[in-house]
Amino acid sequence: MTRARRWAPKVGLGALIPVVLAAGLVSSAARGGPGIRLGKAVMQIHRVAEAHFNPGDGKPVFVLVIGNDARPGDEVSRGDALHLIGVNPVTGQATVLNIPRDTWAPIPGRGNDKINAAYSLGGPVAQARAVSAFVGVEIPYVIATGFDGFMRMVDDLGGLEVDVPFPMADADSGAYFDAGPQRFLGGEALAFSRNRHFEGGDFLRTEHQAILIVAALAKLRGAGPSAANTVKWISVLLKNASFDGASVPELYRLGRLALSIDPANVRSVTMPGVIGDAGSASVVYAVPPAQSLFADFADDAVLQRH
Repeated sequence: MTRARRWAPKVGLGALIPVVLAAGLVSSAARGGPGIRLGKAVMQIHRVAEAHFNPGDGKPVFVLVIGNDARPGDEVSRGDALHLIGVNPVTGQATVLNIPRDTWAPIPGRGNDKINAAYSLGGPVAQARAVSAFVGVEIPYVIATGFDGFMRMVDDLGGLEVDVPFPMADADSGAYFDAGPQRFLGGEALAFSRNRHFEGGDFLRTEHQAILIVAALAKLRGAGPSAANTVKWISVLLKNASFDGASVPELYRLGRLALSIDPANVRSVTMPGVIGDAGSASVVYAVPPAQSLFADFADDAVLQRH
């Protein structure tokens, strides 16, 4: 028997990806299995060679943020949290599309599998290509980080202000929070992002990870969309990240674009799907409304009909 999850959009959550949110503030709880070598950088920013980015042409820009399950000292990891962020530079609007990690999808070179299997095949760029084919958008940038990078970036930002939607008490993740506004440092933000022991499971955890992304972006936006602030946050990024084909001038332009977005013009949505089985594996199947959602999102990064 499948368990349906209703797609529930949230409006006005915050600003969007000032220089890739200081490199992807998401993470996840899973461990084990195949993965890729991380090296010493706590985050990675990759340019997808075949995708185009021209901030002056008025076309929407899409960035994939990946949370992997790497802990300090780990040599391999898997990609789990997937958030596709789209910005419309003409209308000043943006959308965060949250894709459950167990979504059943075609993986280039592998056939159908859980969508995050692409990460174990070729790392963040392979994951971006799989998400790009699934949703139907070009993704020029992909950012990946793990547990250590996540906590370090939250601490470098001076903590995040998060409105916890309901009380949490989970021994596995360490999430013990009252409902309502909270100030999270890195460890607390990680616990919040990992907790999935409640009704809604991974679907709701994915939404909580998006809340953290937007909380960080709102903080950066609150500092003001000035050149000085953009340079400040890029300096934080540079000391923590490795780069693969992404130049600092490109990231600067991307950050300036993100800082121009008003928090009231951002929506966070989770792909509508149902939980089912593929052989012995529990997976998420996209339901028909997802295709309409993807088409609307791909058109201009703005959801008009949903």
